[in-house]
Amino acid sequence: MSRILVTGGAGFLGSHLCDRLIEDGNEVICVDNLFTGSKDNISHLLSNPKFTFICHDITEPLYDVDVDQIYNLACPASPPFYQFDPIKTAKTSVYGAINMLGLAKRCQAKILQASTSEVYGDPLVHPQPESYRGNVNTHGIRSCYDEGKRMAEALFFDYHRQHNVDIKVIRIFNTYGPRMNPNDGRVVSNFIVQALKGEDITIYGDGKQTRSFCYVDDLIEGMIRMMNSKDFTGPVNLGNPGEFTMLELAQKVLELTGSDSKLVYMPLPGDDPTQRKPVIDLAKEKLDWEPTIALEEGLKKTIEYFKGVID
Repeated sequence: MSRILVTGGAGFLGSHLCDRLIEDGNEVICVDNLFTGSKDNISHLLSNPKFTFICHDITEPLYDVDVDQIYNLACPASPPFYQFDPIKTAKTSVYGAINMLGLAKRCQAKILQASTSEVYGDPLVHPQPESYRGNVNTHGIRSCYDEGKRMAEALFFDYHRQHNVDIKVIRIFNTYGPRMNPNDGRVVSNFIVQALKGEDITIYGDGKQTRSFCYVDDLIEGMIRMMNSKDFTGPVNLGNPGEFTMLELAQKVLELTGSDSKLVYMPLPGDDPTQRKPVIDLAKEKLDWEPTIALEEGLKKTIEYFKGVID
């Protein structure tokens, strides 16, 4: 049994990670300021003696905890939320990384950074391997998140080189599943909620831009394998290499929900990537990991969840 800290632990990914870590017999400390996370996501864990919730913002140092591992997931991840307060988003990535790395150094704990495929920007290389350095706008509306995560990666490797902190860096591609916020503005939740409500489904641009969608259970498995890997810092891509256009995703959601919603087209937001697909050869080699849950299976589970939470 390990004592494990999860920042952003009341969020979509964080709450699933807390579930899995508790299930595996660990003691978990969940830290979240509840800006985008919700206590509803962890309510079933609050009475568990192996689970502790701390309401805290990681832009401030965290004292009086002693842990073996740290998963640093804290940061708004959907464009409407991270663009709401871009300066705060950048601070969460940068100050949060510094504070959690400092804690890892003091505790001699292993620490994993949840980085993102957004470090590749609007890629000129497709699909994207870890060696690709990206095509990121340094001053656009997404820069607070994209560049914040890039700086966090730099800090992790500097702490590793300068202080010998045991680091792990993953780059998460589009992930979906139960506990996504219905209002987070991400494409899977948008399409499902609009379809279930019988509203028009919003397609940005011509709908031919592509994404790769990984079901949350697969992502959590990869994350844990990365934390427990030996002599491997990453960065490593975690995502599903199956590639779909937005039109294909919309049609699949309409089919699975039985909705008669219509497609409407809106202008493409600034710096929105046209292609996104991970190369996962490194994850296969180092972690013996690849996704196992097909898009249709994962969408069915996600649709059932949203049926229970939307008005």
